[in-house]
Amino acid sequence: MPMQEPGFFTRFMLAFALFFRVLFDATFAGRALALRAGSDSEVDHDVPQPAPVPPPAPPQLHEAPAEAALQLLGLLQREGRLMDFLQEDMSAYTDAQVGAAARVVHDQCKRALDSHLSLERIRNEEEGTRVSVPKGFSPSEIRLLGNVSGEPPFNGALTHAGWRVARIELPKLSDGHDVHIIAPAEVEL
Repeated sequence: MPMQEPGFFTRFMLAFALFFRVLFDATFAGRALALRAGSDSEVDHDVPQPAPVPPPAPPQLHEAPAEAALQLLGLLQREGRLMDFLQEDMSAYTDAQVGAAARVVHDQCKRALDSHLSLERIRNEEEGTRVSVPKGFSPSEIRLLGNVSGEPPFNGALTHAGWRVARIELPKLSDGHDVHIIAPAEVEL
């Protein structure tokens, strides 16, 4: 019976699966090299070959709603003039002038944040403390740095405790409000 040629999508999926199989299975990679060289003597056609292990499915991506982020940015501008500070060319100012301005912006932006959300640390240990990261940890809560190999639990030094939002209460928006306007232009008459 003649062999049927697989279609493009089938070949694509096969190539994707074989990539990982070759990467993680040295015996299979050796047989693939022999086959590529034109010698399939390494492959015993009478012995059933294991099916390729499909790679784990990549995480599904979705767009985050921009309205709340833009609204929060607008609050930080209105209360602390954050955008004005960040967009200013600081090269013309002394370190003391930048520091004084940063203190004012910091205080006002912190007050705005505190009135609309509550933050909590992800880890309660002091930075520099040796910690254990258990099996099943959430990669969105803990990022492993350095030479990561093997399986959890991992042990290392806490370099940043992390933050999570425990409460957020943004003001309701009126109809027609454009959250893309972080700060309107002001004209004094």
